[in-house]
Amino acid sequence: MKNFENKTVWFVTGSQHLYGPKTLQQVAENSQEIANGLSSSSLLSAQIEAKGIVTTPEEILKVCQQANSDDNCVGLILWMHTFSPAKMWIAGLSVLNKPYLHLHTQFGAALPWADINMDYMNLNQSAHGDREFGHIGTRLRQERKVVVGHWQKETVQKQVDDWVRAAMGLAEARTLRVARFGDNMRQVAVTEGDKVSAQIKFGFEVHAYGLGELTEACEQVSAEDIAAQIELYKQDYDIEAAVFSNAHQLEMLQNEARLELAMERFMQDKGCMAFTNCFENLTGLSGLPGLATQRLMSKGYGYGGEGDWKTAAMNRIVKVMSKGQEGGTSFMEDYTYDFGSPDQVLGAHMLEVCPSIAAARPTVEVQRHTIGVKKDIARLLFTGKAGYAMNISLIDLGTRFRMVVNEVDTVEPPAELPNLPVAKALWQPRPNLEIAAAAWIHSGAAHHSVYTQGITLEQLADFVEMADVEMVLIGTDTTIPELKKELRFNAVYYHLNGGI
Repeated sequence: MKNFENKTVWFVTGSQHLYGPKTLQQVAENSQEIANGLSSSSLLSAQIEAKGIVTTPEEILKVCQQANSDDNCVGLILWMHTFSPAKMWIAGLSVLNKPYLHLHTQFGAALPWADINMDYMNLNQSAHGDREFGHIGTRLRQERKVVVGHWQKETVQKQVDDWVRAAMGLAEARTLRVARFGDNMRQVAVTEGDKVSAQIKFGFEVHAYGLGELTEACEQVSAEDIAAQIELYKQDYDIEAAVFSNAHQLEMLQNEARLELAMERFMQDKGCMAFTNCFENLTGLSGLPGLATQRLMSKGYGYGGEGDWKTAAMNRIVKVMSKGQEGGTSFMEDYTYDFGSPDQVLGAHMLEVCPSIAAARPTVEVQRHTIGVKKDIARLLFTGKAGYAMNISLIDLGTRFRMVVNEVDTVEPPAELPNLPVAKALWQPRPNLEIAAAAWIHSGAAHHSVYTQGITLEQLADFVEMADVEMVLIGTDTTIPELKKELRFNAVYYHLNGGI
């Protein structure tokens, strides 16, 4: 079973009528076999659907138009089995609004040295047919991924799947709706942004809903529904018996069950898969959602605190891209530092860290919330799993969007944190905190981020390229002088690329 059952990638093979019907029949059969082989691979997370061969400008235009109008098609893999004159592709590629991957492969891996003749040479012309096709993609200034190698190799299939997951993320972005419960935290700059520009660039919509609407949804949650939800909490987490024997603590846990059910039902009704809220806008609610938000994130909803709709959207997109892969994804914040050897960052937030990143089974505790709203709130406590991770920040620079990415190594805390009433993760930024923090600040990245161990840098880079946005990578080889140069060069490029 594929991770993405309801979406497909089309496999389209280019050729021409020059070679005659017998050769074209062989091209079609080989094309079908490659598509079937990719689909049957355990490394591919989606079905690859063979769409036959195209040999004329009219056929190419038609298949591109069909791909545009098919909601289940997230992208195309294009391959030139023979020579396919690239002027035939201009009309089709010019209207194509789905991403495409250029697979530079050959049907057979090894040359049949003793038997090779001109018939074989005429059939297997990918070596120069794909170069002709590549030229027109460059001439049209189209961003696309090029994967080179035999289609049966695991390394090739893994690269194809990286792109497939990015295409799934883009498809999600183009249909995503983000619900905003309340407004942004007052006077904060980086959580603001141009929602119209975001919809133009990524496709996702951001809709504000009054807290009164959510309050009404909370009031419609029955006592029976809450009791059933509490039973789920018992199954999924460790909860001290005192929480159930103490009337006040039990009420706080029931508050979270009510909020979770109400928010999920509300978002399902509105077609939203991401949301924001803010501790400064809670009128009518029982408190700032803690466990409720953590649970919704673990179900796949994107979240951004304090009205941060950009992070909420990216959180959801990354969760979609990571489907079926190991590692979780969470809303996160660089909260405080441990200047030691090495320097480290303790990441957390007021309440809302997703348990998908937990190293062990979370516990539920009712603790005092002391920021903005002083109230006891039930929340999940855990420590993030050790290993490689990325912090991703999507920001609005006014004239364009920028994706800032810092590679980090998450580690186990050197000691217990018995008085810290929030979930957390401890990491060492690459190349180190001194350079990483300075680079993050120079890049203008937010204090919020999408923290993920669920996707790879390659998959994220493919998504960024599809979305045609700037990406600034802070990693092992980053230096501040080179980063400053990159930022200046990027400013020139994206200004000119966007036009006056």
